[in-house]
Amino acid sequence: MEQGHHGGMSEESHEDRPTDGAAVQMDAISAALLRARALVLHDIVACRADVPGIVDVLDAAVHEREWWVRKWPEGAQYLAGQVAQDVQDHLVDTEGRWPACPLHAEEALQLEPPMDADPRWICGLGCGEIAALGKLPPQPPVPTN
Repeated sequence: MEQGHHGGMSEESHEDRPTDGAAVQMDAISAALLRARALVLHDIVACRADVPGIVDVLDAAVHEREWWVRKWPEGAQYLAGQVAQDVQDHLVDTEGRWPACPLHAEEALQLEPPMDADPRWICGLGCGEIAALGKLPPQPPVPTN
């Protein structure tokens, strides 16, 4: 400990702390995990699928991908696409197709290219590119009669 500005003892200063590559790498990995979650959550909200069960699926996918990115830190740039595909794979088995094409509700959009730093949502029925991951436009509310 070192003496603080007011004569008392303070915690070790930032300059005295060791800064090793592992700490910096951990920060980069945490940032990549948070970014992946934010991008996929945006698209979940845009599709009006932001219910607790689906957000839980997202959080589980982020948690499960943490081991992958810690083993292969260079893959952090692909993390968001991998999380989105994990969520999509889980939801097709439990909730149905996500995200749906805005023009073909029965068709789930596909993320292409799957291992890319900037994947895009693509409609396989001819609409082409809909949006980048994390940029899906909000879907209108479903009319209730």
